[in-house]
Amino acid sequence: MVPKSSVLLLTLFICSLTQEAGAQVSLAMEDVVEVYTGDSAVIRCQYSFAQDPNMVMVQWFVRGPGGRRVRISYSDLTMQKVDENTTYTDRISIAGDTSGENLTIVDVRLSDEREFFCQVNGLAAGNGEGRTHLKVFNPPEPPMIEAVYSGVSVTSSFPSKIAFCETREGFPKPNITWYRNQEPLYPKNGQVNVVTLVTRRPSGLYTVLSELQYKVARDDIDAVFSCEVSYFVPGAIRTAESRGVNVTVHYPTLNVEMWMESPKGLVKEGDTVEIRCHGDGNPPPTITFSREQELDVGLEAEGNLLVLKDVTRRDSGVYRCQSLDLDSEVDSDVGANLQLNVNYLDPAVVVPKDSEIMLKGESLTATCNALSSLETSTVWLKEGVEIRRGHVLQLQDATFDTAGHYECEVIVPAIPGLHTSGSVHIIVQGAPELRDVEREVAMMERVGKWLNLTCEARGFPRPVITWNVTGSPNSREVLKREMEDVVQSILTLKVTMDTVAACSATNTMGSETKNYTITSIPIVTPTARNTAVDNSGVMIVIIIISLLLLAILGSVLYFLYKKGKLPCGRSGKQEITKETTNKDNIVVEMKAEKTEKTEKSVLLKGVNGNNKPPSDQ
Repeated sequence: MVPKSSVLLLTLFICSLTQEAGAQVSLAMEDVVEVYTGDSAVIRCQYSFAQDPNMVMVQWFVRGPGGRRVRISYSDLTMQKVDENTTYTDRISIAGDTSGENLTIVDVRLSDEREFFCQVNGLAAGNGEGRTHLKVFNPPEPPMIEAVYSGVSVTSSFPSKIAFCETREGFPKPNITWYRNQEPLYPKNGQVNVVTLVTRRPSGLYTVLSELQYKVARDDIDAVFSCEVSYFVPGAIRTAESRGVNVTVHYPTLNVEMWMESPKGLVKEGDTVEIRCHGDGNPPPTITFSREQELDVGLEAEGNLLVLKDVTRRDSGVYRCQSLDLDSEVDSDVGANLQLNVNYLDPAVVVPKDSEIMLKGESLTATCNALSSLETSTVWLKEGVEIRRGHVLQLQDATFDTAGHYECEVIVPAIPGLHTSGSVHIIVQGAPELRDVEREVAMMERVGKWLNLTCEARGFPRPVITWNVTGSPNSREVLKREMEDVVQSILTLKVTMDTVAACSATNTMGSETKNYTITSIPIVTPTARNTAVDNSGVMIVIIIISLLLLAILGSVLYFLYKKGKLPCGRSGKQEITKETTNKDNIVVEMKAEKTEKTEKSVLLKGVNGNNKPPSDQ
């Protein structure tokens, strides 16, 4: 039995063969529709007839395997149907009106990328067909890059594999481009090769693996390589760039640098010297050290570091380091030299040596020298105090103060810490000298008091001090201190009477003496003190009475003189004056008093100068 739809189609086909040749239909479809996988695609089929059709029938076809067509949908004025048992049965829908239909495909798959045909039949009004190519896109995963970290040598004659770049799950097939420092790399014979491997998964998606082969140079050690994936999307082309990677570049040593790492300044004996050597090859070359005097004898080193401990002047010389590139295909004999100068300062030599004896008043020249590789500076010190600069010390007109310990210090100004020293001990020989200026000391002390008397002398040979005490019997030496050329003695004694204590300092060169003269003050008892007070009182009374009597007598005589009762003429006065002048000079000194007092003095002189009364004159 033939289906009704087939009979209807056959009838329409027969009728269309009999229609007039002037019937026309205009049909419009997009050439390409682009869509992402998983999205929905809408394919439009717009048509118009030159004359109104009595009936319109629309059929949708796809190009199947082998190029044959497969219908997926049918519609007319009475029905709209999706064909069964096709890959689109459950994924398409049709919507339309009198001017066209829209075919909608949901959940688009890669297999949907094909041609879709729209056939329109208006019977006598005409028929036509249009097509649209559906393109499906799936963006790939971001590119992954991996460098060859084992290292690539610049000595290789051909480009070497340096990196891989991979992108997965893309459709259509993505493309990979390589970059060096953001500049694209294109295949170049003998310099750049790109090998690409494309794999299509069962899902239909593409995985692209690209290998970069590149002839590296020394300046590629810091170069950054990256890859970029370009892929199609609806209406555009997009790109995704990988991270940048560095390539380990191996190259032979061309230059070697050698320097002294420590100490930073000049080297002196006793220092630890560190010499480092560096070659510019990669990987770092093996370094060997030697001395120019013994190039065939290697020095023990720690890698590229040579350590010389506790160096001496014998370590001075030219040191050499050489690189040895074991992995290089080219013989490399590159080296560098370093001049090492070890500075030194020999022990100081002092003349005279150790000690020297001088006589008082003599002169001496002392010298201090030390052999050094650099300029030196000398300082003389006595008892830690600087007394002179220079390697010569002049000691003139020696005294005991000249004696002592002299030290010279020799330094190298250019190298702090490099110094040496020497010393000489000066002894001044002479007779003793007592320290005190006074050789005679007078003292007054009360009876019973204890005194400490000090005697200190300086001389060489060291003097001997002896005491000789005359007077107080209670005395003894309580302290005796002896140094190299100084001796000190302290004597304690009890004052009982006038005493003389003599201190004598003596050596083989002479002697000197100092005397202490002590006047004793007796102790006053209470009875003696009272007796003295009584006698003093009597004497004071007698003196006062005598003065009063003299005053009264003088007044009487002066009164008689004024009344003329005394026959004293000019000649008498002159006689009295002359007599007084000859007998008593003290009276002459009293003439400086006032007139009244002078006149009284004259009267008194007349009385005191002659024992005769005025009437006897």
